[in-house]
Amino acid sequence: MYRYPNTRRSLLTPLLLSGCLLLAGIAPALAAPPSDGDINRLLAASRAQNMLDSMLPQMEAMQAQQFAQITANQSLSAEQKQQVQRIQQRTSQTMREALSWSQMRPMYVELYKQTFTKEDVLAMAEFYESSAGQSLLDKTPALMQNLMGAIQQKMTPLLANLQKDLDQIVNEPAASGK
Repeated sequence: MYRYPNTRRSLLTPLLLSGCLLLAGIAPALAAPPSDGDINRLLAASRAQNMLDSMLPQMEAMQAQQFAQITANQSLSAEQKQQVQRIQQRTSQTMREALSWSQMRPMYVELYKQTFTKEDVLAMAEFYESSAGQSLLDKTPALMQNLMGAIQQKMTPLLANLQKDLDQIVNEPAASGK
């Protein structure tokens, strides 16, 4: 009696393997989403509102610097200077309103829901509520300040070399077009 090769098994194995791989890829997407309460706990523990509030003065300073650069080489009348100042104040007020916690919190919640699972959010909240997490939050501003200082020190010689190259190009006599 002739036995046919087990074609069902040979066809079924790749299908089952493909199905398992597909399910493994979908599994993270099926993980439980965090609730608003979970995310609010994380935002509170990570001091998200304080970080946002502390960014506003820095953004305003950058904005003021940009206005100063824009108007630096222009001779403006007193009235024009007042108009620029009003525009700057209005821009600052608009930015403060747009970036207020009441406006930003819903966006944070939605983005955290899209990005993290419930398990992720709870683990992060637990970390930030721990003494190590609070220490990280306390020390991050000093770390960032030190990092910026170190970057400036690293960049100063590079920028000086770039300035020399630029000066050399600017001060070169124009090449004759023979």
